[in-house]
Amino acid sequence: MCGIAGVLNFGGEAEVDETQAMLGLIEHRGPDSRGVFVNGAAVVGQTRLAVLDLSTGDPPLLDESGEIGAVLNGEIYNFQDLRKRLVDRGHRFTSVGDTEVLAHLAEDFDPATLAQGLRGMFAFAIWDGRRNRLLLGRDRLGKKPLYFWQDHHRLVFGSEIKAVLAHSAVPREFAAEMLPHYLAFGSAPTPHTMYQGIRSLRPGHVLVVEGDGRVEDICYWERPATRPWNEHRDMTLDDAAQALLHELGAAVDDRLVADVPVGAFLSGGIDSSLVTSLMVERSTQRVHTFTIGFEDQAFDERYVARAVASVLGTEHTEFVVHPDASSLVERLVWHYDEPFGDSSALPTFLLSELARPHVTVALCGDGGDELFGGYERFAATLALRRLRALPAPVRAAAMAAARLAPLQRVRRFGASADLDVPLALLEWVGYVPAAIRDQLLGGENRAPAEWYLGVWSESAGAPFFERILDLNIATYLLDDLLPKVDRMSMAHGLEVRSPFLDDRLVEFAATIPQSLKVRGLSLKRVLRHAGKGRIPESILKRRKQGFGIPLGQWFRNDLRGFVEGSLGAPSASVRSYLRGQAVDELLREHWSGSADHGHVLWTLLTLELFLRRNGW
Repeated sequence: MCGIAGVLNFGGEAEVDETQAMLGLIEHRGPDSRGVFVNGAAVVGQTRLAVLDLSTGDPPLLDESGEIGAVLNGEIYNFQDLRKRLVDRGHRFTSVGDTEVLAHLAEDFDPATLAQGLRGMFAFAIWDGRRNRLLLGRDRLGKKPLYFWQDHHRLVFGSEIKAVLAHSAVPREFAAEMLPHYLAFGSAPTPHTMYQGIRSLRPGHVLVVEGDGRVEDICYWERPATRPWNEHRDMTLDDAAQALLHELGAAVDDRLVADVPVGAFLSGGIDSSLVTSLMVERSTQRVHTFTIGFEDQAFDERYVARAVASVLGTEHTEFVVHPDASSLVERLVWHYDEPFGDSSALPTFLLSELARPHVTVALCGDGGDELFGGYERFAATLALRRLRALPAPVRAAAMAAARLAPLQRVRRFGASADLDVPLALLEWVGYVPAAIRDQLLGGENRAPAEWYLGVWSESAGAPFFERILDLNIATYLLDDLLPKVDRMSMAHGLEVRSPFLDDRLVEFAATIPQSLKVRGLSLKRVLRHAGKGRIPESILKRRKQGFGIPLGQWFRNDLRGFVEGSLGAPSASVRSYLRGQAVDELLREHWSGSADHGHVLWTLLTLELFLRRNGW
């Protein structure tokens, strides 16, 4: 894993000093070495975390002519096959890692063909001095980040926004129009950011930037549900589970390739347990696993992970998060560069810090829920669809009963049952509920709903459940889960690999019928079936527990003073953009115990720290 940055000056001189300053701010992503390639008016640079080819892989890596230079953030898992094909075509290599493959591919292939041939998690920059053009590419799902800014004189890019902002020409301006989206999604949706003019390259895209400033944005991959739909395969649960194990095993094999120690994040859930079991089967050394928990037992999964580690025979390390974590929040905002609504970033940061002294690479179970239907909200969307088919009197009675149910999630279901399915899903996943967003913004705002419906429309023609999964992949996975893991792990120079998000596995998962993924309240059926005999039966039957933290309790007790002194202060920056009276009411309700606004307050707190850091 690494950090990349660079500048293409349209018709001017190469901006080497600017690029070096940009790289200096993302050195945490690649603490082992740094290098830049200068050719004409272009500079592309990289800070390197050495995972493969420790002796000859330092950046930049060039083709035989010395006119094409490549830098890479991430890993290309099929680089050995690509290298062999390139050697057969007459190319000569000076290293044995994956980055140099990019420079040689750029010699022979057009940008889309080049990117389509890559398998892995990556963001790359290739300067082609022969054709006088810059190629910026991002992997299919957006596992690795890439940001850019452009005016009439230059294009600036980097793995993190802070690197882009480090260039003296890039203005630091708040994109206030993104506030409604942030409150709903906990982030600005791709390709937008919370900064004016700074964009995130879309996943599955290559940006071709000519030396004179002309830009072409090429889509080289589309999500399965957005293509002309092919019918699901006719398969049994046994067949699907065996095929899944084959694909997942191959993905684990690819992600065990490294010249440094490799471990695993083990939560005790099905996904990470299955990945770890496959690692144990394939590793010649004892696998090192890591987990994190809380003193509050409602949020603590350490005992579960410990039990799985014992069965699998891993060398297990665990850590407890204490509510004195206020000192960490400022660091998290710095690493994110933007506000973030997902409070599980905090334990992810600490888990990465725990693992890094032992391993340089860690495998995780991210993606299992997204591909195979692991969230309760997926079952809820199917239930809502069935509810809509009932006669009106029966439907009304069921909705009334749900609104009075003792369980909060059932009441939330009933309260949203009148909405169209995608909008109901948005209400269930939103960090700040629509009614509270309206109060904070001083009026109804439809922008997040319109954005969500726009993403929903991209999969028109696909089966209903595949559309639900696709909506989650294109929003929550892309803009929440993947950036969280990338920023929090790379803050410590740790590379995290996700076997479930392997390109081939994503394509395969789309061919599995809905009934083998979710039936009634039974979630991830095929994944549970694949885990039989590999991980404890108690884990397979256990209800999913999210990677959350006890925010409600923390904000009422240990962290109350921190919140009062920042978000609750009359001079709080958020009060310039949101209604202060609505903020105060949320604080009063939470501290009195009349409501639990823990997730809303975290969303507002990180926004406050972000605004304050930027002087807005």
